[in-house]
Amino acid sequence: MDPDEKLNKANCLQPTEENYKIEITSYKIRTTACGFLYFHYQYQITININKMNIIKKTIDLGGGRTIEIETGKLAKQADGSAMIKYGNTMLLATVCADKDAKDGVDFMPLTVEYRESMASVGRIPGSFFKREARPTDDEILICRLIDRALRPLFPEDYHANVVVQVTLVSGDLNELPDALACLAASAALAVSDIPFNGPISEVRVAKIDGKLVINPNKTDVERADIDLIVAGSEQSIVMVEGEMNEVSEADMVEAIMFAHDAVKAQVKVLNELQTETGKTVKRAYVHEKHNEELRAKLNAFCYDKCTIVAASETNDKKVRGAAFKAIKEEFLATLTDEEKKENAFQIGMYWGGVEYNAVRDVMLAQNKRLDGRKMDEVRNIWSEVGYLPGPHGSALFTRGETQSLTTVTLGTKLDAQLIDGAIFNYDKKFLLHYNFPPFSVGEARTPRGVGRREIGHGNLAHRAISKVMPKETPYTIRIVSDILESNGSSSMATVCAGILALMDTGVQIKKAVSGIAMGLISNEETGKYVILSDILGDEDHLGDMDFKICGTEQGITACQMDIKIKGLSRQLLTEALDQAKRGRLHILGEMNKTLSAPREDYKPHAPRVEMIMIEKEYIGAIIGPGGKVIQEMQRETGTTIQIEEVGNQGKIEIFSPNKEGIDAAMRKIKGIVAVPEIGDVYEATVKSIMPYGAFVEFMPGKQGLLHISEVSHKRLDSLEGVLKENEVIKVKLLGIDNKTGKFKLSRKVLLDPPSQN
Repeated sequence: MDPDEKLNKANCLQPTEENYKIEITSYKIRTTACGFLYFHYQYQITININKMNIIKKTIDLGGGRTIEIETGKLAKQADGSAMIKYGNTMLLATVCADKDAKDGVDFMPLTVEYRESMASVGRIPGSFFKREARPTDDEILICRLIDRALRPLFPEDYHANVVVQVTLVSGDLNELPDALACLAASAALAVSDIPFNGPISEVRVAKIDGKLVINPNKTDVERADIDLIVAGSEQSIVMVEGEMNEVSEADMVEAIMFAHDAVKAQVKVLNELQTETGKTVKRAYVHEKHNEELRAKLNAFCYDKCTIVAASETNDKKVRGAAFKAIKEEFLATLTDEEKKENAFQIGMYWGGVEYNAVRDVMLAQNKRLDGRKMDEVRNIWSEVGYLPGPHGSALFTRGETQSLTTVTLGTKLDAQLIDGAIFNYDKKFLLHYNFPPFSVGEARTPRGVGRREIGHGNLAHRAISKVMPKETPYTIRIVSDILESNGSSSMATVCAGILALMDTGVQIKKAVSGIAMGLISNEETGKYVILSDILGDEDHLGDMDFKICGTEQGITACQMDIKIKGLSRQLLTEALDQAKRGRLHILGEMNKTLSAPREDYKPHAPRVEMIMIEKEYIGAIIGPGGKVIQEMQRETGTTIQIEEVGNQGKIEIFSPNKEGIDAAMRKIKGIVAVPEIGDVYEATVKSIMPYGAFVEFMPGKQGLLHISEVSHKRLDSLEGVLKENEVIKVKLLGIDNKTGKFKLSRKVLLDPPSQN
């Protein structure tokens, strides 16, 4: 790149005397080993910052809260950059894009990265390397919030590689940055020349104490009945995700529309920012080469045949896919090898368009779905619980060609996951993991670990189920959903299977939750649309909306929505939610046929737990020096014992799959914390014998001297032949010395006195 071009690209100041002042403060003359002289200068540069092209805009959230957007100061070599500031929270967003697309690319290669610097909240990473490592789940989820909002807004024929990076550079532990991340990314795109049909923005809307609030703080969100992230443009909502406390469909629609009004206000400011930076005109690009004659030929040959397949009501996706493939192969047979090779890329694009139009046109014109169902019909459901004998609970849930095998494991607090992030730092006791192996869609591909999709789908199911989990439980609970088949909405199958597995385990959930995925096929020109319940994979891929709704009979607990069209109306949103409710209740009814309530008890091999509260002063005695006492107790009883301070008391939880072990540990603990009562009789073990008496342990951890005079009514010169070590005898506590705390014990008072005859 030419230096002047690079300087202009970076939006830097031109090196004129007006903008820069260079002053030499000192210099030294030095001689190298070869005899060359060189001058070593020290100087300072003064920059006239008023000449820098820094632009700031402010968004008023009300109540004295403002969001400041700044561009032109940082990261100027990126195609676009912006700093978002909200109180002490600051996010830097940058975007860069290649000038041209790579050959053979017919999709949008967008990469979104969101990272949180530990330094932003004054922390050093706790890892071995002491630096930020792979993205946390929370960071990945925020990446998805940004990606899902931005991706539909890029032009369909724009295929250049685009990388969006958002970094939390300053944080506030009581402010949530996720609702600002997409605003930052959109601002960076707005001040760039990258083609983008925006700007857009994103806000959090929460219902707190009956009132809707935009971007509340972390403390307030924790007590909210509705917690949604809503993204959109001035014209339309494009993405919704969040969780709720069993709210009605009407309340959810109200919250989304309230959030969209706030989004519109932010987009207006971004439009002003774009105008002031002069970036209203985007770069020119040509990423697709077309052969209109070939397009027309393929369309004429394939369209009618594709509509026949689309209307054939085949409920097997493999059969349906083979039928579509046969049509494509039939068309390819009409071309020469040279034509096929030369136009391979265009044929792929045009074929996708024909299949897309044929399926959608059949649905709209003939009111037919690919598998023959009615628009609001849910596929056949069957389920089974207790399928796996080893786990603490299991369920198999199948809906059409989607199947989840889910397990539940009960663990102790030691099994909780440590969340060590910049904003969130806590022990997570409810875990839900979602796995999507390649064989579930018939792919011969080696699994390569968990991707962002798996984390996102698992999080949605986690949110849906967490609302009905018992508030107080001594267990760490882990749900694992393995998707064995997939043809639409495997995340919703995870919700249903997860609930059944929890009930099979015996976890006392409050209510059952089910989930359903809704779709939409629409024609913007005619205004006609159809809403689809329980969508297939193809209906998701070819449709205009993917709307996942989870909830109980009483209301919604979680949702996730992605919109591909402009102008989603309130009426359409309400209609989709009402149709989803009917489907959700139908699925709940099918689940109830298998298991309608949690089992009364856990499985025999599931870990049991009992709890006891003790005085705080006894915690040390139970733990023992260096943990010796508690470790020995766990080893002898086969239990796991956990102790924590709760106010002025100690809370002890004993875990074991064996009730006898729990009872044994409980007896030992009670023995340690029990207070000896004068006059009580105890079974004591002789620990050692001395000339003057025997030391006996009459309670766990409590020993006393049984003086030789208190062993028998007879006068004894020694205890030889009378007592032996480890012998168990009965003793009575006669008293406790107030000064020394020593115990006065007697055996003879329990013996019959000698006969007077």
